[in-house]
Amino acid sequence: MHGMISKPPGAAANLATSRLVLLLLVVMTGIAPISLYILVPALPVLATNFGSDISIAQMTVSLYMVGIALSQLIMGPLSDRFGRRPVLLGGLALMVVASVASIFAETLPQLIAARFFQALGGASGMVISRAIIRDIYERDRVASMISLVVAALMIGQMVSPLTGGLIETAFGWRAIFYAITIAAIMVAVGIAVALPETRRSRAAGSGFRGDVGILIRNRAFVGYVMCQVLASQIIFTFAGGGPYIVVTQMGRSSAEYGAWFATSGFAFLVGNLLCVRFAPRHSLEKLIWFGLALQLAGSLANLLWSLVGWNEAPAWLFGTQMIVMAGNAFVMANSAAGAISIRPEAAGTASGTIGFLQQGIGALMSQFGAYLGGHSATTLPLTAAVLAISLLCACVMIFVVPRREMTVSETLIKQAEEEESGMM
Repeated sequence: MHGMISKPPGAAANLATSRLVLLLLVVMTGIAPISLYILVPALPVLATNFGSDISIAQMTVSLYMVGIALSQLIMGPLSDRFGRRPVLLGGLALMVVASVASIFAETLPQLIAARFFQALGGASGMVISRAIIRDIYERDRVASMISLVVAALMIGQMVSPLTGGLIETAFGWRAIFYAITIAAIMVAVGIAVALPETRRSRAAGSGFRGDVGILIRNRAFVGYVMCQVLASQIIFTFAGGGPYIVVTQMGRSSAEYGAWFATSGFAFLVGNLLCVRFAPRHSLEKLIWFGLALQLAGSLANLLWSLVGWNEAPAWLFGTQMIVMAGNAFVMANSAAGAISIRPEAAGTASGTIGFLQQGIGALMSQFGAYLGGHSATTLPLTAAVLAISLLCACVMIFVVPRREMTVSETLIKQAEEEESGMM
């Protein structure tokens, strides 16, 4: 419920202080995205080995992303119904089987299909980790824990392409899938041994349909989800148009673009680390507004630099985008925390909704960004789009998310949650 804080149930209070549980949250979140990026350096080799065009080899990435999006929609509600542990272990088992199938793939279509199921199973950790965080932490700590997990994940994602390139060079592309298989097995063993069930007890007769009905009728949930998803689209839009602007418009090399784009990732990492520091002392609403202010300031400055022509140099474009990305980290982490806190026992469904919309709409916005960057002579269309998304994000926070105007006691909180559960 909006504005209400629930204490971790029973033994979950001990889990909240466990470093091993925090490590498991990081690795279960990272196994799918790291497995995505670790194969990217080997795509040209795949195309050559299978005698195919690079665009076909690229489908091992694009369909992998489709698998991640669908997994968010499926695994979250399943974890609410059957528990976090069994769904996690089932998803990782599917990832292991698909990774073994990738090792022995004899054609590119076989590899593409195996990669899809690899993502479908592995991404269970992405969606369920957010639900587990809501299970074991109080509402006002959720954003900081999500930020901490994302910060650790960002470091892994930064080094995974380099790791994949080194593995492929030394042992061949199939060795990458041996590494993924071993990693998935290790994560599954860690979950089986060290992670107890954290799902909250549910009212009799509650289920997916009831959860969805209650969530979509809640203004706060809709507002937080819209805010989080819109904020994520800034990343997808800019990432889609950035290569065309730097390489085609500015005449720089793809390697130089990669170096400049890494500054955005670094700013996002810093933003998450700052969120970890500030979240315990400030409400998530204040942190969202702080992030929105940075997003708007950075995107407005980027638009102004485009109008005066300064953005024709990468330093101006990416220097200002770093401000946007630092603010983006605050908005995404705290709005996600708000959304999954509306109905804690349906945190998996809420988390899955966020992930599915984020990835699904992101695929379209990435294409939109590529169109703006590839069909323009200046950076103005792309920076205008980023500003428009930032403004929409702020408008959602103003007009959709209701204000919290009163403080309630723990007794009233517990009573309200019992009444909400009884509605099912």
